[in-house]
Amino acid sequence: MKFNQVLAATVVATTAALTQAAPVWQDFSITGLYGENYESIDANGIHSDVEQSTITAEYAAKLTYGDFFAFADRTNNDIDGNQTYFEVSPRLSLGAVTGQKLELGPIKDVLIATTWEGNTGASNFNNYLYGVGFDLAIPYFQYAQLNFYKADNDLSADDYQMTFTYGVPFKLGSEDFLVDGFIDWSTAERDHASELNWTTQWKWNVGKHISPETRLYLGIEHSVWNNKYGIKGMDQNDVSALIKYHF
Repeated sequence: MKFNQVLAATVVATTAALTQAAPVWQDFSITGLYGENYESIDANGIHSDVEQSTITAEYAAKLTYGDFFAFADRTNNDIDGNQTYFEVSPRLSLGAVTGQKLELGPIKDVLIATTWEGNTGASNFNNYLYGVGFDLAIPYFQYAQLNFYKADNDLSADDYQMTFTYGVPFKLGSEDFLVDGFIDWSTAERDHASELNWTTQWKWNVGKHISPETRLYLGIEHSVWNNKYGIKGMDQNDVSALIKYHF
C-alpha cells in the first residue's frame, strides 16, 4: 500500500474512532433492487446493458461528534457474477469538537469527511477518501450534505471527488413520499475519464397503512452514470424496481 493510502486509511480510522459514542439516532434498512439496463463490460471490452439484482444493507447514525453512514451492495448479473461493494463514511463535526457554531448562510456545520470504499468481486480494491464536508439547510430538504474529497485509489490514478446527498419528503393527499439520493462527480486523470453518477430513489411509504411505525417503501431507483468506472463513453441510464424496509 502506498504511503498516502496508509495516511488516508489512518484518517478514516481516526475519524471513525472520534465519532464513536451512543447515537443520538440511528437507522438500519434493507433494500432490494431489480433493473435491466445496468451498463457492464465483458472480458473483450464490449459494453452492454444487463439485468442486475441488488440487495443493499444500510446503516446511518447521528452521533454527538459527527455522523456515520455505511452500506454494502450485493449485486448479481450475467457478466460480473456476484460482487459486494461497500462504503464506510464517518464524519467528524468541527462545530461539536470546538463547541462553536460554524454557520454561514446555508452552511450549518463544517466536518472532516472520510470514506473507505471497496469491492470484493473480480476487481478487488480499497479506496480511501478524505476532505471537508458541509451540512446544509435548504428549504423543503430533510437533509443536504456536500463533501469534497481527495481520493487515494487502489487501481487507478488518484483524483478528486464531490458528493452531494439529499432527501426531500413530500405528501400527495394523505400519502407520504420521499425522494433521496446522491450525486458523485470525480475529476479526469491520466488513466480515466471524469465520472458523474446521479442516483435517485423515488419512494412511497406504504408501511403507514400497516401501522404508524412501519416504514416500508415501494418505488423506483433512477441511475444516471456517465463514464461509468472512468471508462469514456460507458454511460448508464437505468430505472430499477425498489422495495425498502427500515428496521
